[in-house]
Amino acid sequence: MGCWKSTTTNWRKFWRLDRPEKTLLAQAAVTLPLIGIGLSWPGFRRLHAWLSRWPVPPAAELTAGQWPKAQATARMVEVAARHNPFRLLCLPRSLALWWLLRRQGIGADLRIGVTPNERGLEAHAWVEYKGVALNDQDDVHERFAPFDAAITAKLMPPPRSF
Repeated sequence: MGCWKSTTTNWRKFWRLDRPEKTLLAQAAVTLPLIGIGLSWPGFRRLHAWLSRWPVPPAAELTAGQWPKAQATARMVEVAARHNPFRLLCLPRSLALWWLLRRQGIGADLRIGVTPNERGLEAHAWVEYKGVALNDQDDVHERFAPFDAAITAKLMPPPRSF
């Protein structure tokens, strides 16, 4: 009976969302597993290059409306990831968020950083909008040393052809 109660609670929460949030949640729910598969094959470099080629609507000048849209998108990606049957770590979540923001004309940056641990290095990915982490805590820069530049297709070497 507990499973039924949580399912009905989730549906009630879904129906209370406004239309743009429902759309974002549906887009995130579809995008996340596809990106998870894309990271397995053909791999990060090719997937990122392919996602970077998609047309981006012209970004409007910085408006007050972009920050709430970016936050809402991050929230919906997190909700979709939490209720996804696949185990999605930070990279597919961040890549999906970065791409969904990009499709909305919001210029966000995909960041990857590392920190030493007992096994060597631990890597972590997150998305920043105007220098603020959207899908992580504010101290992510203190916990992980980010690479000097955001991850862009221009910075990555071209993928090898097989």
